[in-house]
Amino acid sequence: MRSLGSRLGRPYDKRRGFLAQALWVAVSSTVFTRVWCPNRVRCAILRAFGAEIGKGVLIRHRVRVQWPWNLTIGDNSWIGTDADLYNLDDIVIGSDVCVSQYVYLCTGSHDRHSPTFEFDNGPIRLENGAWVCARSTVLRGVTIGANAVIGATSVISKDVPPGAVVRPPKPTVIT
Repeated sequence: MRSLGSRLGRPYDKRRGFLAQALWVAVSSTVFTRVWCPNRVRCAILRAFGAEIGKGVLIRHRVRVQWPWNLTIGDNSWIGTDADLYNLDDIVIGSDVCVSQYVYLCTGSHDRHSPTFEFDNGPIRLENGAWVCARSTVLRGVTIGANAVIGATSVISKDVPPGAVVRPPKPTVIT
């Protein structure tokens, strides 16, 4: 039986103190996500907060990053408008990776068997050349193999091998 009111469990390790967290939230909401903020400034801001960002990276406006110090992006990768990188654990994005608009990369979860709903976070890896298409969700602990394609609106909860193409199921139409 789960009792969320009695949640006294341990918090996850944010890997930085309160001041760094507060400063990131302020900079993220007032500068980083804004359409007028140039890409080179977005990359510089992420680096200043501890992210490892390669050369030629494109990060569009309204991209949300929970904790930049848990983020690595290789050379020439793109992060599309409104992507959400919920990185309570590490997100490692290789080179030449495309993360399309509205993609949700979620490293956070909870242990459903825990009566206090303990955290059950895990890293996400997108290997070189992967493409995660629009409105897809990749869940914690998943590796997307090199040159794999995750079709639009897919939900990925298990590793995807290199070169694979994942398509979401066809919707059921009721007439």
